[in-house]
Amino acid sequence: MNLTQLKALPRTRKRPMVRKGRGPGSEKGKTAGRGGKGASARTGFAQRFYFEGGQMPLVRRLPKHGFNNAIFRKVNAVLNVSQLDVFENGATVGPEEFLKAGLINRVLDGVKVLGDGELKKKLTVRAQGFSGSAREKIAAAGGKAERINLKGEVQAEVPAPAKPAKPAAPAKTPKAEKPAEAKAEKPKAEKPAEAKAEKPKSEKPKAEKPAADKPKKDKPAK
Repeated sequence: MNLTQLKALPRTRKRPMVRKGRGPGSEKGKTAGRGGKGASARTGFAQRFYFEGGQMPLVRRLPKHGFNNAIFRKVNAVLNVSQLDVFENGATVGPEEFLKAGLINRVLDGVKVLGDGELKKKLTVRAQGFSGSAREKIAAAGGKAERINLKGEVQAEVPAPAKPAKPAAPAKTPKAEKPAEAKAEKPKAEKPAEAKAEKPKSEKPKAEKPAADKPKKDKPAK
């Protein structure tokens, strides 16, 4: 026997029970190990994981960025058609049979069958969703793919509405070219030159100014 093979007895690993709030003489008296007054001393107190002592926490200091629809996300349990060969030929299988066979762990929001691998048995497969290749391979093996809801009720397949075809554009007819017509030049009518009558200039006699006889001043002799 080695020391590594020794095991502690169950009673030796138990801590002694400590009574709380039984006076200052005991190990957990007065405040019973909860410290002073405040929220942490009250029943039901749970501190937020991002609490930073009262200052503005990091999750509020950082800016928001984008959004997501994670709360609306649907998670499906997935299996492939190659896994369905574990069932007997001609059987009708669904989510309950998948769970019993260990093909899935839980149903979650539904079961979706994918088309990876080959299917050699004729089966009626019921699930909440199928890929296009899975439907083709189940039908090629002689089986049938039935879509059900979470209650197990078979739902009628609603064909996807066909997209309306775009109307064809009308063919454009080539425009007939009009022959170029030579435009006849119209002769411009010359206006007769009208002789402008010259206005006779009225000759007015200029009045002669009378010459004023100014007396000459005698210059003083030097």
